Amino acid sequence: MPAHPDSDLHPEATGPAKALVESHRNEQPLKLYAGWFCPFVQRVWLALEEKKIPYQYIEVNPYNKPDSLLKLNPRGLVPTLQCPTEPEPRPLYESTVILEYLEEAYPDHRPHFLPKDPYERARARIWIDYVTSRIIPAFHRFLQYQPGDDDDDAGKRAGLDQLRREFLHHLKVWTQEMHSEGPFFLGSEVSLPDLVLAPWAIRLWAFDEFKIGGAGIPDEGQGGEDETTWARWRKWLFAINGRESVQNTTSEMKHYMPIYKRYADNTAQSELAKATRAGRGVP
Repeated sequence: MPAHPDSDLHPEATGPAKALVESHRNEQPLKLYAGWFCPFVQRVWLALEEKKIPYQYIEVNPYNKPDSLLKLNPRGLVPTLQCPTEPEPRPLYESTVILEYLEEAYPDHRPHFLPKDPYERARARIWIDYVTSRIIPAFHRFLQYQPGDDDDDAGKRAGLDQLRREFLHHLKVWTQEMHSEGPFFLGSEVSLPDLVLAPWAIRLWAFDEFKIGGAGIPDEGQGGEDETTWARWRKWLFAINGRESVQNTTSEMKHYMPIYKRYADNTAQSELAKATRAGRGVP
């Protein structure tokens, strides 16, 4: 039987993320079942680190999932959070749901990720949803694009360029809703809209590595009539890349490379890759 396309996945976090994992091996009531490589996991991991909430990190091998995880989540998907509820622990396993749970269940842990004002809180949720329903699907359609067998060179370029424009359009729409000064989406403090997009924003290198023409985000001063928007995007991205939580939950680049090459070749077998091939949104 041929090997599964993702069977050579590196088994554990490396670099700064490895050190962080080692510091969270000890037993805790709150347990994060995780895969170091997964951007949905990184959303939750960022929140735990930003809020300094005690947790136990449990690495999940996609081909040998622990029974403790399967009892909580029969599909064995990550992230799964084992929550210390009564009379026994119970699971949560959608990253945006987990993020809101952490905000509500640990109110004394700062920073607060959502505004207190009801309107601003609701508005933040609109742009959280925009990341999941628009930006991430566009990211993966662009990254996983493969030209048709009968396309000539012009056709191949046109198909890729169309998906690049779609992706950049969604980034611009989201960026235009940011706080004017920032540096983060809602202002000076990191918040949930930032955390839901950050794992994909720090993976933009995949386009430069694997797609002709790269991501297409203009360099400073090269954004034309959209330069103000792109300047705000660059300010946000610089701030996100500078977060200690982002740096400490990121593994060595060499181990991401084969994963994202499979996405770029459209051979990855993650649930998200399959949903993208099937023309569906985020699973």
